[in-house]
Amino acid sequence: MDLREEQTRDRDRVGALHREAFGGEHGEVVARLVDDLRHDDPTALSLVAEESGEEAGGLVGHVMFSRCRLDAPRRLVDVVSLSPLGVAPRRQRRGIGSALVRHALQELDVRGVPLVFLEGDPRYYSRLGFSPAVQQGFRKPSLRIPDAAFQVVKLSAYEPWMTGTFVYPDTFWRHDCVGLRDPDTEN
Repeated sequence: MDLREEQTRDRDRVGALHREAFGGEHGEVVARLVDDLRHDDPTALSLVAEESGEEAGGLVGHVMFSRCRLDAPRRLVDVVSLSPLGVAPRRQRRGIGSALVRHALQELDVRGVPLVFLEGDPRYYSRLGFSPAVQQGFRKPSLRIPDAAFQVVKLSAYEPWMTGTFVYPDTFWRHDCVGLRDPDTEN
């Protein structure tokens, strides 16, 4: 498997991968989110996993890390959010997502990013170094995010004064990709 930065030629395949990985309407929302994040944040780190060797030819994973802010008491801090991470269903549970995230965290550390936030399953992401952000003094951008799902990893540029409220850019709000909606409530 080859891990590399996404190229323009990969975009349609990345969209198809997220539609398949997330399924249904949610897969379409995630694919549109990725398209808009590419446009709104040209500095986003977008990595793909591509099969090599006998299985060559297909993209089997994608992860994106885009610019966000931390509203710290001292000043705004540039941070990133891991969203989305998708792996082709036929290739899940084989370490592809983990490999993408680990590779990206190394690159983000080299780039001087101090903090990486996400919303996700703590059982999965804790294996990759993420831990509950609320327990470390960070505030969620929405009450719809469960405390356990709001996670952070501190990289080497992190300094102890960097606490405060995590702030998503407008792109996540436009696509309603922050927190969980109550399925029992009407629009």
